[in-house]
Amino acid sequence: MASRRRGTASTLTRGEVSFTTAKAWRQKGTGRARVGALGVSSRFGGGVTFGPKPRHYTVKVNRKARRRAMRSALSVHAERDSVAILDASVFEKPSTKQAAAALGKWGAKSPTLIVLMAEETAAMKSFRNIPRTHVLEVGATGVADVIGAAALILSEAALASLQERLG
Repeated sequence: MASRRRGTASTLTRGEVSFTTAKAWRQKGTGRARVGALGVSSRFGGGVTFGPKPRHYTVKVNRKARRRAMRSALSVHAERDSVAILDASVFEKPSTKQAAAALGKWGAKSPTLIVLMAEETAAMKSFRNIPRTHVLEVGATGVADVIGAAALILSEAALASLQERLG
């Protein structure tokens, strides 16, 4: 989930604040305390000391750990009986009404995740407009998507591809 963060937060540091580079006033003879730059963080309008800068939040996860997490998430759905296999060949042309009827017949809980192959466009278009239903291609499906769904529906081809990927 961390890699989905935008990471665009940014603040101005001392070097980026638009202030003069001259001393505020001379070092001696004024009766006031000595002072240097006006853009320091302790003064009003100064730069932020350790503020956020744009960065990536992506964390590398080992392949074996990623596969183990996906297997674990799928097994949780299997224990709950919240997994269904979909015959995507039934959808020759997109039909949201047919897709909603299929979900209602099974009694799927929301939110529902539907995992399809990229070639199964008619089924993908049929399910994508149903509220609280997320349609993903099998290669783009992550552990967070599977865990976040109350019900999981896989096409036969997507199941075979997922089994091959998890090895």
